[in-house]
Amino acid sequence: MLSYRHSYHAGNFADVLKHLVQVAVLDHLRLKDKPFLVHDTHGGAGLFAVDDAHMQKTGEYRDGIGRLWERRFEASLINRYLNVVAGFSRPGALSHYPGSPAISAALLRDQDRLQITELHSTDFELLEARFGADRRIRVAKQDALAGIKALLPPAHKRGLVLIDPSYELGGDEAATLEAVEEGLRRFNTGCFAIWYPVLERRRADRFAQRLMALAPKHLRAELCVLRDGGARGMTGSGMVVLNPPWTLGEQLQAALPILHRTLDQGGGGQRLVVSS
Repeated sequence: MLSYRHSYHAGNFADVLKHLVQVAVLDHLRLKDKPFLVHDTHGGAGLFAVDDAHMQKTGEYRDGIGRLWERRFEASLINRYLNVVAGFSRPGALSHYPGSPAISAALLRDQDRLQITELHSTDFELLEARFGADRRIRVAKQDALAGIKALLPPAHKRGLVLIDPSYELGGDEAATLEAVEEGLRRFNTGCFAIWYPVLERRRADRFAQRLMALAPKHLRAELCVLRDGGARGMTGSGMVVLNPPWTLGEQLQAALPILHRTLDQGGGGQRLVVSS
């Protein structure tokens, strides 16, 4: 949706889960010397200043990254995520929150590549200005499906495809399923990580199940901070990961209960489903 601006929501509880999974997958890919590709279908602005009027207007980051900032936890994945986020701020102060393109760029090695598609003109220009000089990174003004058709498959057989639309249009779920199916046809060795909101329980479950049915190896991680049906709007969010790293389930098993205790706003929950 061209009117959607993620700057109002950057650093909220949904970003925490999404970027935690992103860091885990990228760290796993970095274990081998072989190059990998990251394909980000909805790049957004890439990096967000905490003192920006958009972030301050909603204040959503305070109940997301704000509750985790400058703390240490028993789950190493949470600490690793926090270290990555801290790399974009001044020591001792949360001044910026990175979007998914900035996180990917920070974890790329010389041999790796990042492709970002973004349709919103303002955000596309910000991405171009931020990453245009980096030879490892390509920014394209395209929608998700067009970008997948134009830019996949990659030269490498390893990589992450991150798909996180706003779901503010009625056809976004169908378009996401089509994009994932097309992506898997072109890049069936890649890891696909798809974010989804929990607005209505049965709808979220149906969508997640349809996504998981696309690949025999899959994982679903969900974090809700409010009870189902207990509030208007988004009560939680989840990640469906197709072809996940074998280590991801164990990492999230340790991290999700801690995230729930720390970020819960009243009656939420967490779940983890891993294919056998």
